[in-house]
Amino acid sequence: MVRFEGEKDFPQAPAELWAKLSDARFLVQCFPNVESVSEAQADYVRMVLRPGFSFARGTLEATLRIVDAVPPLSARYVIANKGIGSSADVEATIALAAQDGGTRVRWTAEVKALGGLLKMVPSGLIRGAAQKVVNDTWNAVEAKVNASSVKS
Repeated sequence: MVRFEGEKDFPQAPAELWAKLSDARFLVQCFPNVESVSEAQADYVRMVLRPGFSFARGTLEATLRIVDAVPPLSARYVIANKGIGSSADVEATIALAAQDGGTRVRWTAEVKALGGLLKMVPSGLIRGAAQKVVNDTWNAVEAKVNASSVKS
């Protein structure tokens, strides 16, 4: 449906970075517009989001599941969002590789399904909104990972 991919380099070793990227409790801190978290485990988080998009008002109940985790090499994330009259399912994958004393993360994110009112939103708006969420999330991950490495 809508697919994004890219690479991001981190100065941390793969094992150190893996510890963060495979922990849903860490990742939920990096998602934009999280209003509350009702359940948080290492591989599962349930949260309420308030998206800042004109075509998605109100709140969304979202779950993040980390599946198919292969430490410290790869993981797949399944994100399900449900709101009043709308839903969206997203899948993302990461692959970590050691590089120059740090780690290169190759990632993909794909909107697998849209339901309800979101089906009627033009694909260009969906693409733009999804790209913003992806960029904001990666920027927050980078900031939090680097901040925690400085403290260590």
